[in-house]
Amino acid sequence: MPDLTALSSLSSALVDVVARAAPSVVSVHSHRARSTGFVWKDGLIVTADEALADEGQVEVGLPDGSRVAATIVGRDHTTDIALLRTEAAVAPVKLAETVPPLGTLSVVVATNRETPSAALGMVSASGKGWRSLRGGDIDARIELDIRLRPSQEGGLALDASGDAFGMAVLGPRRVLVIPTATIERVAPQLEARGRIARGYLGLGLQPVRLDDGVGAMVMNVDKTGPSAAAGIRQGDVIVAVNDQKLSGVRALSRTLGPASVGAIVDVAVRRGGEPVSFKVTVGERPEA
Repeated sequence: MPDLTALSSLSSALVDVVARAAPSVVSVHSHRARSTGFVWKDGLIVTADEALADEGQVEVGLPDGSRVAATIVGRDHTTDIALLRTEAAVAPVKLAETVPPLGTLSVVVATNRETPSAALGMVSASGKGWRSLRGGDIDARIELDIRLRPSQEGGLALDASGDAFGMAVLGPRRVLVIPTATIERVAPQLEARGRIARGYLGLGLQPVRLDDGVGAMVMNVDKTGPSAAAGIRQGDVIVAVNDQKLSGVRALSRTLGPASVGAIVDVAVRRGGEPVSFKVTVGERPEA
């Protein structure tokens, strides 16, 4: 027979874990969209960017059942993190830097139809950092064997001791966690600047097949951009950056993360079949 005492103790422990986290979890209402968020700092709420509408007003449903207006401080679609501001006084959650090992029991505390909700599952994958399909650097690969409704996206992922190790989001065919390290790296930048700086070469590129590999033909040049200042022209074909052969236009774009801004890169091109090299100072991508 099952150990009923052990099961009862586990159940009570999970109830306590949820009860401690729930006061920091809110519902997020944007144009025809419902999701979850949590209070990161006083007056600042972290939520899932992909679950936030692109336009219209935003409201936050508080644990006491009331609603307040919120404004979007900033959003980063590459890491799926958005930051909201509200005047409501709700206690922030303390995020833990730990990455739970494979097999850890996990509880996602969220909201569903504006009421608190919880879902229990297991950490089904736990590994090193990875890059999202949109080019964002995620500090750890954490997947949960759990089922979430769209309105629960943006909820807090907790381990069995109640430590919040990240934000649960809906990935392709699985639930992913944006870990604390990523949130603590991105959210302060959104708070300070409203956006994440991205590298900018000022080029419109088209992949081309070469006899010895892949290149990127320059289709247009921003006349005020860094590549134009370095001397790159329309019709040039980029074949390498910093002595690394080009593997594709998308791969080149992914190297232009926040850390690339201000860096000087060696760009090797072919102009009329002849090799030419340029030193380009990576700029910051304009908001538009």
